[in-house]
Amino acid sequence: MKHTIKLLSFLLILFCYSCEKTAVTNEEVEVTTLETPDWTEATHSKAADTDYEKVFPQNSVQRLDIVISSTDWAAIQQDLANMPHADPGQTLDEFFEPIWVTCDFHFNDIQWYKVGIRVKGNSSLVSTYAAGIKKYSFKLDFDQYEETYPAIKDQRFYGFKQLNLNNNFEDKSLMREKVAGDLFREFGVPSAKSAYYEVYINYAGESLYFGLYTMVEEVDNTVIKTQFGSDEGNLYKPEGTSASFASGTYNTADFYKKTNEDAADWSDIKSLYDALQSSLRTSDPAAWRTLLESKIDMNLYLKWLAANTVMQNWDTYGRMTHNYYLYNDPTISKFVWIPWDNNEALQTGKMDGAINMDLSSIGSDWPFINYIATDATYYAQYKKYAKEFASTVFEPTKMNTTYDNLYNLIMESAAKEKTGFTFLTNGVSDLNSALIQLKQQVSQRSTEAGAL
Repeated sequence: MKHTIKLLSFLLILFCYSCEKTAVTNEEVEVTTLETPDWTEATHSKAADTDYEKVFPQNSVQRLDIVISSTDWAAIQQDLANMPHADPGQTLDEFFEPIWVTCDFHFNDIQWYKVGIRVKGNSSLVSTYAAGIKKYSFKLDFDQYEETYPAIKDQRFYGFKQLNLNNNFEDKSLMREKVAGDLFREFGVPSAKSAYYEVYINYAGESLYFGLYTMVEEVDNTVIKTQFGSDEGNLYKPEGTSASFASGTYNTADFYKKTNEDAADWSDIKSLYDALQSSLRTSDPAAWRTLLESKIDMNLYLKWLAANTVMQNWDTYGRMTHNYYLYNDPTISKFVWIPWDNNEALQTGKMDGAINMDLSSIGSDWPFINYIATDATYYAQYKKYAKEFASTVFEPTKMNTTYDNLYNLIMESAAKEKTGFTFLTNGVSDLNSALIQLKQQVSQRSTEAGAL
C-alpha cells in the first residue's frame, strides 16, 4: 500500500511538472509569435537614425495614446501606495524604484509593442500622488521587455530607446522645463531636447486625457550620442552628499554610473574630486586651474553656471545635491557638466531662493561654485558669461517673444486639462498669470546681470 501511495504521488508530481512545462512552452510560443504588423525599420528599428524632427517638433503639439491593462494600472497604484515617506514635500527613499509594466504605445496611427512604462520623480511624485492627481511623470523604455518578448528586440521610437514624459509639476506656465533646456543649448551647453505632447491613457476601457506633457530625451541614450563626438565615455548621475563635491564627502556610491556599468572603475570621477580639492587652489592658483582644467571642461562649466544662475534655478547644484550629469567625453578626455530636470528654473521666491547673481551666498560646502567665486580668474569669466547670456540668449525682448509663441502653442491643450489631471487650479487664468511672471522675471534678472 505504501509503495502504491508513493507511486501515485510520484505520478502526480510528474503530471504537475508536465503541465507546468507545457504552460511555459506555450507561453514561449505565444511570446515568439507576437505580431508586430506596424513594425518598419524607420519607425521601430535600432538601425534607424534618431528622428528629432518627428519626435521633438518645435512648432506643434503632438498626441500620444497609451494603453495599460487594468491589472498593471492597479499594480502601479499599489506601488505608489507603498511609497516610503508618501507625504507632500517629503522625498522618496533612495532605494525606492517604481515598478515597470508594459503598455501599447500609439502615435500617428502606428503602434509600438510591449513598451516599458513606469512613474518617475521624487518629491514631485510623492506630492502628485498625495494630492490625488493622476498626471504623473513617466519614463518610457521601448525595449525594456525584449527578453520576455523577443519580437521587440531593440525596439525604438524613431531611433529613441528611452524617453521621459514630464508633467511640469509646480509649473503653471508649463514652459520652464522646455525653455530652460533650450536656453542652455542655445548658449552652447549640452542639454536634453524637449517637445510638447497631449497624452491620453486607457487603463479601464476608456481613453482619458492626462494632460499636456513635456517630452524630454534621455541623457544616457541620445544626448551623449548626438551632442558629443563619442558616447563611449563614463556618464555619471551624482545623487547624494558626495554630489556636492565638498571636502571629505567623496563616496563612490553617490556617483551612479549610467554607462559602462559593468566596469567597476570610478577613478576618473575621483580624479576630478581630488583636483577640485587640491591644496594647489590656495598655494598656487594658476597650477590649480591647470590641474582642474585637465579633468573638466571649465569653459562649458562656467557657461552652465552663468546661464543657470541668471535664469534662476533652485533645484540644482548649489541648492540640491542632484539634477546634473557628468560625462567624461573621450574625445577630449575631460568631464562635461550636463544640466537635468529644469522644471524649477525661471522663478523667484522658491524656498530660500535660487543662487544669487554674484555667488556671494554660496559657501565652501558647494565648492564648484564657491571656489569659482573666490578665484579671480574664474570669477571674471563667470561674470563675462553671465552678462553675455543676459544680453543675448536671455534678453527680455527676445524672451517675451519666445514666451508668447509657446503660450499660443500650448494654450488650447492646457485649457483641456481637467480636475484630477492638472496642476492648474484656475485653468487658463493660471497660465496667463504665469506668463506675466516669466516676463517680469527675465526683465529683473537681465538688469541684475548687467550690474555685475
